[in-house]
Amino acid sequence: MNNRPAGPGSAGERLLQSHLGTTDRAAVFYDRQVQPQLTPMMREFVRQQTMVFLSTADAAGNCDTGFRAGPPGFVIDLDADTLTYPEYRGNGVHAGNGNILENPHLGLLFIDFTHHHIGLHVNGRAKVVSDAEQRSIYPHLPVDTAQSRKPALWVHLTVDEAYVQCSKYIPHLEPAPRPRGATANRPKDSDYFVAPAPAPDHRRPVGHGAAGHPLPVMEHERLRLTPDQA
Repeated sequence: MNNRPAGPGSAGERLLQSHLGTTDRAAVFYDRQVQPQLTPMMREFVRQQTMVFLSTADAAGNCDTGFRAGPPGFVIDLDADTLTYPEYRGNGVHAGNGNILENPHLGLLFIDFTHHHIGLHVNGRAKVVSDAEQRSIYPHLPVDTAQSRKPALWVHLTVDEAYVQCSKYIPHLEPAPRPRGATANRPKDSDYFVAPAPAPDHRRPVGHGAAGHPLPVMEHERLRLTPDQA
């Protein structure tokens, strides 16, 4: 079941299609909708979006979902085969990006909740690169991509397939600024679902980051490097 058949769709998809009698209907979808690269309309759609949902899995198949948001076009289409988006300083866990180091398969889902009520799936192979490395190849990338925050990393996606998410169950949402004062008694994010953390012990040594150092490479990726690349 881990071997993908030729063409779009997984072995599991094909098995269910055969069992449920939807093989012909699915074939029409594959032939018309599933594209091996971003079409011009898809690229324009990505440039207009302010949010994206992410799906990753580690080497053992344990899944994680994520969400990213920013100004329109914060996910940048470098060309018909390539997307990239910035990563900023967060909670330090790097759950999704850690998965990418183990398993490069990344799924993106863009949804327009406000205008055309349509979605776009983009699946491909990703890598995590430093800001300096990405800019050395793509110097035109914006420096201030969201609220005066400079990217620490970039996720770089090579597109394998892209296809539509139909509009039937996409709800309509109206864009609006966050109401002021409505969340005055709201817990901090870090305390929202768990008990408040104890006061920090400032005597405890603080670990040092690896800013400026090359990003780690998993062993399976290291084996792909040629001697002059290592």
